[in-house]
Amino acid sequence: MIPRSHYIEMVRPFYDSDLIKIITGIRRSGKSVILEQIMAEIKAKKNNVIYLNFEDSASTSQVTDAKALVQYVKGKKKSGMCWIFLDEVQELDGFEDACRTLRLHDCSVFITGSNSKLLSGEFTDKFSGRYVAFQVRPFVYKELLEYAKELGKEISVGDYLVWGGFPKRIEFEGEARRRYLLDLNETIVVNDLVRRHQLKKISLFKFFVNFVLRSNARIFSAKSIYDYIKTEYKCSVNTIMKYLDFLKEAYIIDEVRQYSSKTKRELKFYAKIYDTDVSLNSLRVQDNRYDLTHNLENVVYNELLYMGYTLTVYDNKGKEIDFRASKDNKTYYIQVAYSVIENKAYTREMGAFEGADPLSQKILITNDDFDYSTSLVRHIKLKDFLLMKDLA
Repeated sequence: MIPRSHYIEMVRPFYDSDLIKIITGIRRSGKSVILEQIMAEIKAKKNNVIYLNFEDSASTSQVTDAKALVQYVKGKKKSGMCWIFLDEVQELDGFEDACRTLRLHDCSVFITGSNSKLLSGEFTDKFSGRYVAFQVRPFVYKELLEYAKELGKEISVGDYLVWGGFPKRIEFEGEARRRYLLDLNETIVVNDLVRRHQLKKISLFKFFVNFVLRSNARIFSAKSIYDYIKTEYKCSVNTIMKYLDFLKEAYIIDEVRQYSSKTKRELKFYAKIYDTDVSLNSLRVQDNRYDLTHNLENVVYNELLYMGYTLTVYDNKGKEIDFRASKDNKTYYIQVAYSVIENKAYTREMGAFEGADPLSQKILITNDDFDYSTSLVRHIKLKDFLLMKDLA
């Protein structure tokens, strides 16, 4: 597996800190690999390292609760600072108390988990800012290319738009790849959430999930989703809001708020939904009619996050601009389209920029090979954008 340098470089300044290092993200995005790579760096210089994987019952049979974890570490650690690595720690009852105790006893603690509740409620209340968090996402295109090269394979832009960036999927092709992703989908989207939240209306939940994940890169409200779901199942807006929270907590979707040019603030009730990985859309299409248009926008979203941009959808006086991207005191307005070769598409995408902040750069990203740049709008071809480290 390739080194995930992008994430490791963010964590490295905190190796010796008493802050709890929280590495979160959707299942199978590579959190455990990053944890192992960090551990390898530290082991190269230190010999006081302890690792536990709480999805491996063989290695954690003696560690069944917080008290047992603290006793286990005390029995294993040597004198001086000890580096503790706890993989998928949310599986352990009372892990919050154990982490709080360990950091007070000369331990540098690293934990991973697949649930955003690691960053809310009791855990963060107890630590009052004594932690740093890092969200790991599936591979972006640059990482896919690097891993493909390591495996002696090639990955096209089209392949990425359909099958996304879950790291292990690149090891398979054809039906085997689809089978791997279907099994992964069943585990992280259905089984985990149904079990975790003890859901009774499983058919309703699956119907909801399928609708949301195949509707990526679209603006929704809980009410609009409810209006669609109620045609097939009896439910409430509150149920829809709760289900959306479940998907967000498991890092399956992101909600990106709409920023209004009129009110100069985010609008509370409407948001765009993006899948953490576009394969979650592609697995739900029929007859291989993949939704490349919305997947392309979703991919651009994932890549911009990787570059470090803060994103909102921008309401430009009734005309939607896909992204208002900010970083290092610079703001970019970005439109995304599969193609603007047709006049209607060109007029629509370029017209969205009219009246937007004249001091900020306007960018159009498409899959076209021809350069559509103008004096006011910079056109970036998707194949070039996917290799960029920054928009500047």
